Amino acid sequence: MQHLDNDCEALVVGAGGGIGGALVKRLLQDTPVGRVWAASRTPRQASLAALADAYGERLAPIHVDVADPDSIEAMAGELRARGVRLHLLINAFGFLHDANHRIWPEKRLEDISAEGMERNFRINTLAPALVVRHCFDRLNHGERAVIANLSARVGSISDNRLGGWYAYRASKAAQNMFTRGLAIECARRARRVICLALHPGTTDTGLSEPFQARVPAGKLFSPDYAAGQLLARIDGATEADSGAFLAWDGARITW
Repeated sequence: MQHLDNDCEALVVGAGGGIGGALVKRLLQDTPVGRVWAASRTPRQASLAALADAYGERLAPIHVDVADPDSIEAMAGELRARGVRLHLLINAFGFLHDANHRIWPEKRLEDISAEGMERNFRINTLAPALVVRHCFDRLNHGERAVIANLSARVGSISDNRLGGWYAYRASKAAQNMFTRGLAIECARRARRVICLALHPGTTDTGLSEPFQARVPAGKLFSPDYAAGQLLARIDGATEADSGAFLAWDGARITW
């Protein structure tokens, strides 16, 4: 990794999830980054505690509930109070369904619910925007910094050939629009900040688990593999890539 050195600090929001946790581990294991802030609802969970034992103060667990705007603001306030300068911010969380299937991807128009739409937009669209809004001053310091929002190929409007999944598709498309607009604003006022929408591929996590039977052989990735691919995209990105929608392998995805 050419851009992440021991003077850099990274923030991974959603560190308690499959991809988020793998990103935290990869950053600690494969880069010399000085500190990784691992933000989750349960910062004392066993997986993060094990990393803290292995990497000491390079790992800094921090609490956030991405469904609560006040909690997002409080997380950013803690980073500000500690004088943290971020060189990488990854929003590595998302919502597709809940545990009891009360909210489930829609197959037809009649399946749309206000609760499902609201939950998808709150987590997939509003939360990443608020994280960036409140942490932006930690990234706009004149040195290279990257904001990476984990998106999904199904958020591409032009690539939508199957229909369905209305709430998830729409919320990810809205997130993509936010990332694109953010890149345009950064080009005017924060030229060293690179903004990316990243598709990790279908990854073996709780989000995708009910739908993995349909995944072609060799196309279901481990969280560790996905994390490595995403970090390669982040490390290789230039200012000319800001505002791009990239797949795990670097291929550009149409909007």
